[in-house]
Parts: sequence; structure tokens; C-alpha cells
Amino acid sequence: MRSGEPRPVVSSHVLDASALLALFKRESGEIRVRSAIHAGAVVGTVNLSEVVAKLVDGGLSEQAIHLWADGLAVAVVDFDRNLAYAAGALRTPTRHLGLSLGDRACLALAQRLRLPALTADKAWAALHLGVAIEVVR
Repeated sequence: MRSGEPRPVVSSHVLDASALLALFKRESGEIRVRSAIHAGAVVGTVNLSEVVAKLVDGGLSEQAIHLWADGLAVAVVDFDRNLAYAAGALRTPTRHLGLSLGDRACLALAQRLRLPALTADKAWAALHLGVAIEVVR
């Protein structure tokens, strides 16, 4: 994964942590996530951190996580001040679904880049935030 802003020509989707975890665990939706990555998906640093935490909880070493994650052709976008405000502002319209900071960070990035958010979280299908949401399973 590359740090910084994604290459604008090839961006297709913003990946939620749940989408990357579905890929890692080879769960339902894995093929859709792989397709999005092949088309040039991006992930935010907050969601990358969520993935790392889950994999560490599962017993993987940081080295193994780096080998897997760095091997993905996914651009990594830093969570900056503007994304912090945008994610915070999404609290009210997402509260009824109990979305986390990581969820809202993903959605804020998708809004900024005007790209669909790709997630394995079925609850997101009920959101109407002016951003396309694709549930992989």
C-alpha cells in the first residue's frame, strides 16, 4: 500500500475495514473486494489501523501483516483535519445504526473522493448519505 493521496486516475472504491478483512479471511465477498482492488481502490489510514488491530488480535505478527497489506495494490489516504470534521459530522445521520469512527471515516473519504464505499457491513445499505455504498455480501 502506498501512503498519501491516491492516484486519481485509477481510483474505483473506498474500502472499509470489513471489506479488507473479508479478503484476508477469504470470506464471502472476497472476489468483489479483489476486483475493486484490481480497479484501483483506496483505503483510509483509520480503516487500515482497524484491519491491523483485528489481525494482531488474531495472532498475526506485525511483519506478517505488513507483508500481506503492503502486497495489496491499494493506495492509503491519510486521515486529515478535513476528514476528521466530515467523519464527525456523519455522527447524527449514522447514529441509529451505531456506526463507529472507522465506519464514518470510510464514508467521509468516499464522500470526499466521490467514490463508492465498499463494505461487508450489511447495515450500511440503509444509509442515504449522498454516497454510493456497495455491500459485498
